[in-house]
Amino acid sequence: MEQKNIRNKNFLIQAKEPSFFRAVCALAIPVALQSMLQASFGVVDQVMIGQLGAVEVAAVGLAGKFTGIFNVVISAVGAVAGIMLSQYIGQKNAAETRRSLIVNLRLCFILAALFMLAGVAVPERIMGLYINDRATVETAGRYLSIVSGVFLPTAGVTILSTHLRCMEKAALPLYAGIASAAVNTGLNWILIFGKFGAPALGVTGAALATLISQLVYFIVILGMYAKYRERAEIAPASPFAWRQYLSMLLPLLVSEFMWVLGENVYAGIYGHLGTAATAAMTLTNPVQSLAIGALCGLSQAAAILIGKRLGDGDTKRAYREAKKLLFYGLAGSLLLSVLIFFVSPCYVRIFNVETGIRELTVQILAAYAAVMPFKVLNMIIGSGILRSGGKTTYVMAIDLMGTWLFGVPLGLISAFVFHWPIPLVYLTLSLEECIRLAVSLVVFKRRGWMNRLQA
Repeated sequence: MEQKNIRNKNFLIQAKEPSFFRAVCALAIPVALQSMLQASFGVVDQVMIGQLGAVEVAAVGLAGKFTGIFNVVISAVGAVAGIMLSQYIGQKNAAETRRSLIVNLRLCFILAALFMLAGVAVPERIMGLYINDRATVETAGRYLSIVSGVFLPTAGVTILSTHLRCMEKAALPLYAGIASAAVNTGLNWILIFGKFGAPALGVTGAALATLISQLVYFIVILGMYAKYRERAEIAPASPFAWRQYLSMLLPLLVSEFMWVLGENVYAGIYGHLGTAATAAMTLTNPVQSLAIGALCGLSQAAAILIGKRLGDGDTKRAYREAKKLLFYGLAGSLLLSVLIFFVSPCYVRIFNVETGIRELTVQILAAYAAVMPFKVLNMIIGSGILRSGGKTTYVMAIDLMGTWLFGVPLGLISAFVFHWPIPLVYLTLSLEECIRLAVSLVVFKRRGWMNRLQA
């Protein structure tokens, strides 16, 4: 009789809880839409700047490589914040939740200030590391010196958005992103081409539009956070668990920094293949960003939902739900791969560039469509599932192996030894995604990543 009552009680509890699929959608869809809006900044910039010529297209793309380093470093801190916030929310520990927010927010602002100083002080020297063409370096440096101003508001947006999602208010960052995207689109049109009496500033106008729109983003999301945040008790006087914190953060910083450094090596390879190759690769960036953005919500959902399960001590459910998330990612990525393959010839027609650059862009996008399922699964398992328990050394080891033992050597050999064209170079170096996924699945099945944080 007692066992029957327990079963009935468990059934009632499960009936009151939303289905896992609905919980994933509630997190993944707003995050995906927000990421696609963020990616739309690049799409709008590239489409409008694409009307100016190949030098401007290449310049904005190369400047984006440096800002990409910043974004990855800040994302690493945001990932640790997500691990801590989701687990402590799962443990119902309000004091540690609040302290985790404050520590990660302060660190993000310090890192943002350092990157901004570098981007403003020596922009052309930084851009000269990627390409030798003087006109492209000057244009990219001018763009970077202004865009570096987005680093501080981006730091705030990253951490506050993470906390709101862990509070299951994922729609709020989306609303802030919509406001920011609208401002970015309008200002791009006005400042790049000189509408409504404004001077035609070209790439400088695009940089100003990005800066202003990101400031709007931060202001709106700060107001939303102030209104909807949950009031937490003041943190106790006990010392913050710095050892546990650094054991999560440092491997992620190393992993993300070395990964993005590898991406910059790839950019250097493309740059030394010529301006046409660099421009073609740059034109693929918006499509890649939108495609990954469409499914990155699954990675965020994995980090939050699996993290809460581990914080609550329910490891069996965590593993079962993690497998479902991988299946969702595989299905979604296959659909998007087919879409990219067939739409890419139409996409390149919106740019005012040479026919040869358009053809290269289509070929690169075909290669991207082939490897996209591997990229998406790696994103979900590496950036979401394996990190959720805080054992980030697993992720660091996998990323370093994939990028530096396979990706970079394959890229250098295919470009400078075999002198293959850029589509084939890109496909060859992307084979590291297959190696990374195989190792990640082995780690996932062994379940050593499952861990409950200690307050």
